[in-house]
Amino acid sequence: MNWKGRRESSNVEDRRGMGGKTIIGGGIGSIIIVLLFTLLGGNPGDIMNNITSNNDSGTNTPYQETAKEKEQADFVSVVLADTEDIWSEEFKKRGLTYENPKLVLYTNSVQSACGSQSAAVGPFYCPGDHKLYIDLSFYQELKDKFQAPGDFAMAYVIAHEVGHHVQTLLHSGDQASAAERRTNEYSVRYELQADYLAGVWAHYAQGKGYLEKGDLEEALNAAKAVGDDNIQKKAQGYVVPESFTHGTSEQRKRWFNKGFQTGTIEGGDTFHASNL
Repeated sequence: MNWKGRRESSNVEDRRGMGGKTIIGGGIGSIIIVLLFTLLGGNPGDIMNNITSNNDSGTNTPYQETAKEKEQADFVSVVLADTEDIWSEEFKKRGLTYENPKLVLYTNSVQSACGSQSAAVGPFYCPGDHKLYIDLSFYQELKDKFQAPGDFAMAYVIAHEVGHHVQTLLHSGDQASAAERRTNEYSVRYELQADYLAGVWAHYAQGKGYLEKGDLEEALNAAKAVGDDNIQKKAQGYVVPESFTHGTSEQRKRWFNKGFQTGTIEGGDTFHASNL
């Protein structure tokens, strides 16, 4: 993938090294201490300054990234910028306005509007704050654990999460009832639609001329690697179709490829598709 030298997104929020805890005023214990200190005649400003100083220690130090991590962060930013350009144009064609999501880089754990999450969940999108969350260690995990190496494999992962943002903006699935949304079948359809939208992005990325030979295969391999059946078989030696939430390897490959071939938002209505 010829990505170097291309525009980088300004919508990247770097929280690496900050951890997943949200500190607001030192917590309930700190408030009690301040009240007691004030009742004893002390200046509350003095102790609040001390609490703030203690809470900030270690959080204001810039994350020391390696050269490899910097390249990965730059790559993620370029891919995000490309999704911004492509989806802005696609929304404009339909008389709509695309709102760029934020992409948060973090390490180990992170706090989002969807709650606190660890890197173990992998990259995710939170509709509550319109942000994508990625721990760059997933690069290595994709290669080692899922046997899906290559820069375009990671680009597919980013495009899939952006696909969830597109779904949110288009209110995809609003016709489903609350009960339906809690089912695994609904979850599978929603995830496959995000795969389809990732394929639509790849369709236009190819048109820009920076995809290299083998890039599409990398994305299809990644889609196959993160299929529910493949993951379950590796983890426990057998599969439980009733528990699938993202779709099988074959389904994920097929819907990504369908988006890549058609290049239209409208072709991704998986919610009423009779054949997933």
